[in-house]
Amino acid sequence: MHKILQPENWLAPRGYSNGIEARGRQIYVGGQIGWNAQCEFETDDLVAQIQIALANCVAVVAAAGGDASHIVRMTWYLKDKKEYVARLKEIGRAYRAEMGSNYPAMSAVQVADLVEDRALVEIEVTAVIPD
Repeated sequence: MHKILQPENWLAPRGYSNGIEARGRQIYVGGQIGWNAQCEFETDDLVAQIQIALANCVAVVAAAGGDASHIVRMTWYLKDKKEYVARLKEIGRAYRAEMGSNYPAMSAVQVADLVEDRALVEIEVTAVIPD
């Protein structure tokens, strides 16, 4: 489906890929946050919001006929980098519950705020579904 790009002699990344090569239909998913399908927050916990935001991303990709394995790029916008780093093991479990062992090219940045006051994270993805 896609090929992981790893330059020779580079240390292998953990939890993401440095690059992905893919061909097929491109699906661009706008930023998803940790609320349900009715746009209601059920939790103010970062890990739970990450899992919900990832599930929302996968749901949009599924609407195009894809699944989590087709996601090739992610950008995470976080309100609290320190909490993110402190809870990486929990986040890893939530990530694998939604994404399996797919580790796309990824960026994570701390932002001053998000549009929805209760949102702790926003995740946008690009997926490529093979022709």
